Amino acid sequence: MKDYNRSNIPLAKVLRKNMTKQEKQLWYKFLRSYPIRFQRQKAIYDYIVDFYCAQVKLVVELDGGGHYSEEQAVKDAARTAELEKMGIKVIRVCNTDVDDNLRGVCEYIEYVVKQRLNETSLR
Repeated sequence: MKDYNRSNIPLAKVLRKNMTKQEKQLWYKFLRSYPIRFQRQKAIYDYIVDFYCAQVKLVVELDGGGHYSEEQAVKDAARTAELEKMGIKVIRVCNTDVDDNLRGVCEYIEYVVKQRLNETSLR
């Protein structure tokens, strides 16, 4: 299991109870019943990620409008770089993609999961 900042646990619990509409859609319609376990609002290092699959070391982040400011883009890039140093792949999905093309988002996540499974089996 990845190290985490214990002080993030209460906030992660709050975020789980107050998921965005898009997080709920992705969780209840796809990730919750996906054959490989995903966790929601998972504390990793100093961060809380939207969804995490430990088996393939994959983070799925859903980005709303606030993620598209220059300041937030810099923070997101730094966060992604930190997670990638730990061997975790981060994929970012726009909330509007979840709203307009949930099936496509699910297919993309499944593609990345299978890709990661193949990479780990080759090691």
